[in-house]
Amino acid sequence: MTIIPLASTLRDRGAAAPPRLPEVPSEDEALLDAYSRAVIDVVDRVGPAVVAIAVRGGQSSSSSEQHGRERGGAGSGVIVAPDGLILTNSHVAGAAGGGARINVATADGQDLRARLVGDDPDTDLALLRVDEAVTLPSAPLGDSKRLKRGQLVIAIGNPLGFESTVTTGVVSALGRSLRSRNGRLIDDVIQTDAALNPGNSGGPLVSSHGEVVGINTAVIMGAQGICFAVAANTANFVLGELVRHGRVRRAFIGIAAQQIALPRRLRHAAGLTQERAIMAATIEPDSAAARADLRAGDIVIALDGEPLTGADDLVRALTGDKIGRSVALDVLRGTERLTLSLTPQERRKAA
Repeated sequence: MTIIPLASTLRDRGAAAPPRLPEVPSEDEALLDAYSRAVIDVVDRVGPAVVAIAVRGGQSSSSSEQHGRERGGAGSGVIVAPDGLILTNSHVAGAAGGGARINVATADGQDLRARLVGDDPDTDLALLRVDEAVTLPSAPLGDSKRLKRGQLVIAIGNPLGFESTVTTGVVSALGRSLRSRNGRLIDDVIQTDAALNPGNSGGPLVSSHGEVVGINTAVIMGAQGICFAVAANTANFVLGELVRHGRVRRAFIGIAAQQIALPRRLRHAAGLTQERAIMAATIEPDSAAARADLRAGDIVIALDGEPLTGADDLVRALTGDKIGRSVALDVLRGTERLTLSLTPQERRKAA
């Protein structure tokens, strides 16, 4: 039997041969391969440190107590120290309050018990410690101040035990302030279009270099692809406070801050060397900032002489020792440089 090729048969019958698929240009193929390799490498390095968290029991509010209902939460977390320190969201691990049972499922299948070390609703961060004496893969926090808009980032979660759920995107904005559903203002937030799926809250946002640059915290429902993460520099500060004190006692001046770049002309006119500062986007009524006549649109460049180059600098500068003590705020208002005196209050605990 003679086998006649299909193409020859089609030509003999006057039919056109099937169209050939367009070839991918070699330079595009190399670019896609590089992108894939970068994501795969990050997932291989950081994925084992991402855990699923399930909280059961406990009561966190008077409403729960009145109705006799148990509270709980579920989400992701990232191991930041090999002895079992885990960073996650306050709305995940702090949801159940005292008496909660916290289960941690690791990427390699271990089911561990953990306890709440401390909870900081003001940054939507919480710190857990695994009860068992284990050595776990960890992913230390990086320097989020080195991030640039447009930079590739990878969000990793472990929702409902599905290991290393991965989404990618870019950094859309830095130094955002985000008001949560219960009214608290979360400062120094990274905006990204890396999708956050249900259960991914508390997982790491990772740079293409494998550094944890944020802790995924929220997505705005109804908006297309607008997601947020608490910057790693703020998370690092909160982690240290929770380890030492079990809570974060911080001062509050009442502004929503946004990181901005200072134009060279403005830096020269004001005699500044710093390239970035923060802009007061909104001023809360009856706050220390409002009483000191700080105005929306003012550029805040320093607090007590220490330059403020980002929202994380302001978060770290407003420590507990500044509560009730007069501080000096250096401000640019238009082309005028001012020094305002204000007295920070203690940030009220979120309800």
